Amino acid sequence: MQNFTLRTGVFAALFAAACAQAMADEADELVAYGRELIETNCSSCHAVGATDESTHPEAPPFRELSQRYPLEALEEAFAEGIVVGHPDMPVFIAEPDQIDAILTYLATLQ
Repeated sequence: MQNFTLRTGVFAALFAAACAQAMADEADELVAYGRELIETNCSSCHAVGATDESTHPEAPPFRELSQRYPLEALEEAFAEGIVVGHPDMPVFIAEPDQIDAILTYLATLQ
């Protein structure tokens, strides 16, 4: 019985480690997808990294967005289409999976 308990404990630990790794890999993929979306759609005006500068004088660096807005408030704006910002900002509408990825990436910058 003691050997069974030991094996069960080892299995449980290995399973938990595998699950944790899978979740970490999924989170990394979500961050990478969010960064890709931001770079494709926003980097022509906004600084989208940790240290770069915005090329548009009225486009705030994304690393500073949480100083202006709660990040969770941006979820609805992305879903409905962001139409405010710098005056020549194009309308940007995102799908729910894209919004999740974008907000996950933005959270890594804050």
